[in-house]
Amino acid sequence: MARPITKVVKPEVSEEQKQAQTVDRVLQSLAENPEGIQATIKLLQELHDSGILGALNAAVEAKEDIAKIVVGQMVRPPVTNMINNAMAAAGGLTELDPEMTKKLMAGVTKGLQRADEALQSGAKVGVFDLIKALRDRVCPVFCVNPFGIKN
Repeated sequence: MARPITKVVKPEVSEEQKQAQTVDRVLQSLAENPEGIQATIKLLQELHDSGILGALNAAVEAKEDIAKIVVGQMVRPPVTNMINNAMAAAGGLTELDPEMTKKLMAGVTKGLQRADEALQSGAKVGVFDLIKALRDRVCPVFCVNPFGIKN
């Protein structure tokens, strides 16, 4: 009977052999994907010719400075106000009834169409036309009745 194996010897690979294996793998990838490699080289050349590649390299090299500038701009009061207003507006939109929003947008669209038609026709708008527009039932949400006239 044979004795059991108690010691496993791993073959040691030298640094030169590792590099040779890496080069072989890279060459094999190049041979398997010639169109992709050529397209990538062409893209890089176009980026270089247009100056975009240089700008990207400069941006990557200056990433810490750029990050400081961006963060500095983001904490300015006007920017934080804008972000807070956007969040408040988004919160308000979540509370609206979709059907009401649909009716409202239909009214706005119809009003814009009428305004465009009036501009195209060149018709003059008088005071009574404005009062009549205020009494229009198409848009009951925004329309007001300043004189208390019943429709």
